[in-house]
Amino acid sequence: MAELRAVTPTDPAAVAALAVEVAADLVVVGPEAPLVAGVADAVRAKGIAVFGPSGGAAQLEGSKAFAKDVMTAAGVPTARAYVCADEESTARALDEFGAPYVVKDDGLAAGKGVVVTDDRAAALAHANECGRVVVEEFLDGPEVSLFVVTDGEAALPLLPAQDFKRLGDGDTGPNTGGMGAYAPLAWAPSGLVDDVMRDVVHPTLAEMRRRGTPFAGLLYVGLAITAAGPRVIEFNARFGDPETQVVLALLETPLGGLLHAAATGTLAEHPPLRWRDGSAVTVVLASAGYPAAPRTGDVITGADRPGIIHAGTARRASDGALLSAGGRVLCGTATGADLAAARDAAYALVDGVELAGSQHRTDIATAAIEDRITIPG
Repeated sequence: MAELRAVTPTDPAAVAALAVEVAADLVVVGPEAPLVAGVADAVRAKGIAVFGPSGGAAQLEGSKAFAKDVMTAAGVPTARAYVCADEESTARALDEFGAPYVVKDDGLAAGKGVVVTDDRAAALAHANECGRVVVEEFLDGPEVSLFVVTDGEAALPLLPAQDFKRLGDGDTGPNTGGMGAYAPLAWAPSGLVDDVMRDVVHPTLAEMRRRGTPFAGLLYVGLAITAAGPRVIEFNARFGDPETQVVLALLETPLGGLLHAAATGTLAEHPPLRWRDGSAVTVVLASAGYPAAPRTGDVITGADRPGIIHAGTARRASDGALLSAGGRVLCGTATGADLAAARDAAYALVDGVELAGSQHRTDIATAAIEDRITIPG
């Protein structure tokens, strides 16, 4: 399906040179670290269409403090917060907001820089470990992820999804990069997407243009649906898993053309998006020890079926055996006529994989299927 080329993904000049060498029609910069490093800028400077924001615009994900500043300037509804760089200011912020305490590493942390805890000492310890943090008030309500494709002016929302950040069933255990997701959200308030586009996305894009760093690419909006309405938890500057797996599984419109339109400033002319009927569910299979100390190098079997998406895997040079090579190793993604059918199919995929000591949640989408999701107020 693809030719692999050796390149350092966070080296802007190297990626741009490779894009020129292969005469790329479109470059898609996936992860956050290359975006923050300015890879999209370097490729764009060569006259090649690139999907992904500039290094300056990617600070919406690269710095929680920067994102809060943008939201405040744009009037975006979000949690009250303080930026803290020492123990004294952190302690004051924690005491003002009270438990549950929310402490976020200001910089990139691969989805694992956030601690939500009732333990004040643990919150302080996380802040001390990070150095510079954003301390926020806790937002109560179910969470929703909304991906928005934009060329800086026009913006097209994808389907809302819900992911599961905690490691264990019932939202227990440490925060992770995400242990599973599902879409669509039958329980979401009517008009949710329109409200978020009006109150969050377009004001944010306008503020980024005003600052001279227009945001073009994928804007991920993480939301809490509170009693007072949707509130932004965080922005990301790229597709994030595991929600991407379920949203794109339901997208009928060809993805390449959509991303190319965003990369070339022609998104306003793109036809309306088409979506498949039914639902999609993905279940993440994580390695032993994840997230604190993921174990790698274990042999994986049963991961060669359609619907198994690899994230942290590698081939052993000596015999080609498939090995675990990361924390979140792979996921089983399936669609179905309804959410229950999609969940059953996704778990059937994961249950067919053998990986010593692996971990996965058994309750992905269960609350939605059983109609147990409530919005405060």
